[in-house]
Amino acid sequence: MEKWYVLQVRAGYEKKVVESLRKQGMQVYCPLVREVRIWSDRKKTVEVPLIKSYVFLKCTEKERNRAFAVPGVLRYLFWLGRPAVVREGEMKVLKEWVEEDKVDDVAYAKWKPGTKTVIEKGPLKGRDAVVRYIGGNKVSLVLEDLGLVVTAKLKEFV
Repeated sequence: MEKWYVLQVRAGYEKKVVESLRKQGMQVYCPLVREVRIWSDRKKTVEVPLIKSYVFLKCTEKERNRAFAVPGVLRYLFWLGRPAVVREGEMKVLKEWVEEDKVDDVAYAKWKPGTKTVIEKGPLKGRDAVVRYIGGNKVSLVLEDLGLVVTAKLKEFV
């Protein structure tokens, strides 16, 4: 049975990997968004990967290793010791968002308890904090210089 797997590729190799895998007859998807790049003498709209360094590959478990024959492929993304699988419905939603131009930007956060950060918005903007707890859409921060623990419910957790 074919499943969507997440492949990590070298930075800047997303389009090349997609092209090479398609030539091998594999079903692959790399969500691209349009972005305006500004140089000193001109502006240009270019298509860039929405999720940098990752592409999605639909294949069977037996076909997974064929991807490593392509230059630029690094590894599969794993979750709990097994290759991460993206559900068909999630892929459909991702494709719809990209096709309907509903995505402006993607922010990544690899926060975990103990991570030091600086608050970017709100009344505590500019303050140093340490992540104490993350769960659902809530994050608890320790503001050491104020002696406070702040728990925030976020509309969008990034």
